Amino acid sequence: MSYREIYQIENEKAKERYNLVLERIRQAAAKPETQERFTDYFQRTAQFILLSADVLDMEGKGELEHRSLTECEQLNRRLYEDILPHNYDCSYANPAYAAAKLGAEFGGALCFLYTECRALIAYAFEGRLADMTILLELFVEVYTCFCDSNGTDGEEIRRILYWHFHDYSEILVTQSVRESIDPQLDFFTGIVRHADFNQLTYLYRYGEYISDNEIKTAEYLSGLSAEQIQAMADTFTEGYRIGFEVTNKDLSKKKTVSIHYAIGFERVVRAAMQNFAKLGLKTVIFRDAISSMGNKGHGKRGCYSAAANRQFDFDHRNDNAWYLDKAFVERRLEVLREAYETYKEAASVFAGPAVQEVFGEEPFAPANKKEAAHYDEKQQKLLVYYANQAGQITNQYIKGEERSFTIIAYPLPAIGDDYEQIFAQTVRLNTLDYMLYRNMQHRLIQVLDQAERVHITGQGGNRTDLYVSIWKLERPDEQTAFENCVADVNIPVGEVFTSPVLKGTSGVLHVTGVYLNELYYKDLELTFTDGMVTSYTCANFTDPEENKRYVHENVMMQHETLPMGEFAIGTNTTAYRMARDFQIADKLPILIAEKTGPHFAVGDTCYSHAEDTKVYNPDGKEIMAKDNERTQIRKEDASKAYFNCHTDITIPYDELDAITAILPDGSTIDVIRDGRFVVPGTEQLNIPLEQ
Repeated sequence: MSYREIYQIENEKAKERYNLVLERIRQAAAKPETQERFTDYFQRTAQFILLSADVLDMEGKGELEHRSLTECEQLNRRLYEDILPHNYDCSYANPAYAAAKLGAEFGGALCFLYTECRALIAYAFEGRLADMTILLELFVEVYTCFCDSNGTDGEEIRRILYWHFHDYSEILVTQSVRESIDPQLDFFTGIVRHADFNQLTYLYRYGEYISDNEIKTAEYLSGLSAEQIQAMADTFTEGYRIGFEVTNKDLSKKKTVSIHYAIGFERVVRAAMQNFAKLGLKTVIFRDAISSMGNKGHGKRGCYSAAANRQFDFDHRNDNAWYLDKAFVERRLEVLREAYETYKEAASVFAGPAVQEVFGEEPFAPANKKEAAHYDEKQQKLLVYYANQAGQITNQYIKGEERSFTIIAYPLPAIGDDYEQIFAQTVRLNTLDYMLYRNMQHRLIQVLDQAERVHITGQGGNRTDLYVSIWKLERPDEQTAFENCVADVNIPVGEVFTSPVLKGTSGVLHVTGVYLNELYYKDLELTFTDGMVTSYTCANFTDPEENKRYVHENVMMQHETLPMGEFAIGTNTTAYRMARDFQIADKLPILIAEKTGPHFAVGDTCYSHAEDTKVYNPDGKEIMAKDNERTQIRKEDASKAYFNCHTDITIPYDELDAITAILPDGSTIDVIRDGRFVVPGTEQLNIPLEQ
């Protein structure tokens, strides 16, 4: 069955309800029956819903696939114009504007409702009438309250929103699980397979916001030769295959892979799909989150475009606070398990994600709005609890010891006038000499494996002064504490990393500026005591409490503390040189930035849920440092072993003073001194730094 056939069954059941509720919305669009201060909100929202309904009608008639480029551009603009930056100050999707116009009692809830209704765009382009009906009925239920001559209150509206998400959590969660592992849902793979790359109209078939980034990316890639495109795809898929090989996992048992990519890269994705097919894998592609139920606004995954407005995404990143409570979390966990049980066969043959990231947009420093939804203390604890439990459930059906991944990144045209040169340099980064780096990194590991602790210090304005404890090896001739990471799952080449021993890992980690998960941090500082974060701050805002809250929500991921899950030394000085030459250091993704200096991850280790799988370096030594004191309790109480997050924080070479190995007898060996590699045999790494 295709996605059309699958959705058609539910659509037929909902058609009568859809027509009835749509008629009520037409009346609201023409003349809302509410108090005057709410008229504009309900009229504009109803008109947007009717526009989405028109798109659904076009989809049903097959008209979306046969539009001119001008028609595509016009409709895309109409669907997204309300949330674009130059209109956002007067949009009901803006929590501050909604509160000002509708009042504090109703502004937040109605802003949330309108934002949820924007998921109708995706539903319409996919022909999902049944899913649209559910949202339309929610809108009409709220609208009817405001038409009551006796009026309504904020608590009644909150109750309606609350029960909507509780009642429909089973449908929404089940759909989300299926989309991530079932190749029968082929809406996106169909676009990639059948697109005419000479006609940019295919970009608009997704229903996502299409900007210059998507258009210029597609145009640039269309000008590359078939050989160049194939080489990019080969780097991507071969890294995925090698990931299974080096971790001794059997790829032949798997049947599906999910590709994550930015719209505009379809030529590369099509070639990658063909490569995966040769490996016996069908491709699954799903859409980036469109609802608060899908963790909207917390980073891009699946198929996505550049954000129409990053402030809009930031404003609504915590929207599930409107209905998040203990009952909802327990119900969602219950239906998550039921969904995986329903699709357990598909889950068992899922090999893992192949991720293609993009970078190049200006660093985003958001405005924190008091009117936006915020989690209270109980909800923060519930989020941590849910992430932990959901991670365990997922791992039962998609086992960590059997799956792998790969990840690669390319620039967007937004990076500036040097886009084509930067793109070419990035392709070069992704194909650097595997053996050259493997051998130099082996030299680093030979020194680091002797260490009891490693001391890292910053220079200039960098205040880092940190000690990291290293796993003690019982048989140094056969064992190692560091993985020699070249270019398989984690592209480009260039790092050695370990899971630190928490006890004795203490001190201050500081960076003057860093870009993490699409958000910018100025003077980010974390203090560790025995491997756990004990304090944190940044300097984005004038209010110290606001700075702490920003880090707590977006780096600590609502946890009161996190362990240091990884200590690594990035060796890709070529990437560092590229960043400095083109002045794009603040635009690099973590994937590349982590290779441009030492980095430290807060959260889980790199071996999360796969600690018992034997892994070896190219020299044959077994990697022993896959656990820490927290993950070691996983067999007694997995809920306390994992944090379900992992955020890398990199110190760039120009802020780095030294990395020194401290041996058990107290003697020391420098790995880096004055920002330069000093281990014999690694001198070539300094060449880009000296240029």
